[in-house]
Amino acid sequence: MSKKKVDDGYKRNLILYYLIRPILLVVAKVIYNPKIIGKENIPKKEGCVIACNHVHAFDPAMLIYSTRRIVHFIAKKELFEGKMKWFYLSFGTIPVDRDKKNPLALKVAEEYLENNEVIGIFPEGTRNKERGSLLPFKFGAVKMASVTGKKIIPCVIKGNYKVFKSDLRIIFGKEIDISDVELEKANDILRDRMLEMLEEK
Repeated sequence: MSKKKVDDGYKRNLILYYLIRPILLVVAKVIYNPKIIGKENIPKKEGCVIACNHVHAFDPAMLIYSTRRIVHFIAKKELFEGKMKWFYLSFGTIPVDRDKKNPLALKVAEEYLENNEVIGIFPEGTRNKERGSLLPFKFGAVKMASVTGKKIIPCVIKGNYKVFKSDLRIIFGKEIDISDVELEKANDILRDRMLEMLEEK
């Protein structure tokens, strides 16, 4: 099956992704040395949605660090309005307006999934300062998975971003199939599973 053309009006070039990723891996390893658990749960070729809690600005880098697959993140549109716009576009990031419904952003993300790409999303929608808890989830993750029939990989980042302390753990859970589940129920299933992962020792 030929790949669908993804066109949302933003030109993307992933060359920078491939150039910066090795540097990012070294920096993340030296500064935080995170422990990666369950990365075998990320499919090697199939498209999927990685849904992760959001505790720090460096969270996307931790997901990139954790897998060889390219992760296309859903990110607030404000990031694309400044001088760093080129950087986010180079990482295949999809802009979304957090104050409105985003049919175009969802459509682009769904096309990535149908092309067997990986979407990274933080269902809380913003950073959560309360460690070990989760804010109410927005519906983007379950909506994309439902429309495309792709699985959701729950992920939690535990510990603290303490320099040279090796305190971070990035944990990937087993896939969640919500293809036959109503969206509100699917969102509850995803959030409950991620809460369980946060509480596990």
